[in-house]
Amino acid sequence: MTAQTASQGHTSPPVDQPALDATDRILQEIASVGRRLEAMDLKITDLTLASSSIRADIAGFRETSNNLDQRLSAVQDHIATTPDQEEELKSLRAKLTELEDRSHRDNVRFFGIPEQKEGSNIKTFLSSLLTNHFGIEFSPPPEFQRVHRIGPSHKASANKPHPIIACFLHHEHARQVISTAKARQPISLDGHEVRVAADFSRLTNDRRRAFLGLRPQLRSLDIKYGLFEPARQAIPINCRPRHDEEANPGSDVGREGVIT
Repeated sequence: MTAQTASQGHTSPPVDQPALDATDRILQEIASVGRRLEAMDLKITDLTLASSSIRADIAGFRETSNNLDQRLSAVQDHIATTPDQEEELKSLRAKLTELEDRSHRDNVRFFGIPEQKEGSNIKTFLSSLLTNHFGIEFSPPPEFQRVHRIGPSHKASANKPHPIIACFLHHEHARQVISTAKARQPISLDGHEVRVAADFSRLTNDRRRAFLGLRPQLRSLDIKYGLFEPARQAIPINCRPRHDEEANPGSDVGREGVIT
């Protein structure tokens, strides 16, 4: 009886189950955090390796860029023109422009002719126009290498028809048309004024256009000017023609005919 009583007096205290559960959850969270930290360490390692690779690529690009800069500088030094070469290029451009202008000498441009007025045979129409409206008696009759309108048809309008360009077989006929049109202007076709102009290269047209503002001053001062082959605007100054490349298109003309 006494021994049984003593055994009952040393019984273990009851276990606090909620506390154990909380401890287990804390340990699990700690383990999970540890796993996430390990994963982050792996990602950081990968990013570090990638960053090193990018830095290496950038260094390679910089080296390539420096090499390209050096090669470009060498090429620029190689192709840099000297004053003599610049003068030669200028001379070649002038000769090329002259050749182009000479190849256009047989061309005449007609402005103001309404669209579709030429019908199905533009060469026959132009021959009739020159005879009946310009009053030109050709001998022999005019022959054309080519006759056509210039520019896309969808941009044509009644107020601004596309010009017609005619390439004459004989240069004398082209000159005769231009001189007659200048003497007989204005020339009318069914109420539309027809204008005529010689055909030049783009560079020569740009040069002539630069002098448009100067020509009224020359006429008002009774100073003669003209376009001389090879297609250069010339103004006689002290009995010496002064060509357009020598003059300043924006300059004024003095009373003595000197461009200032």
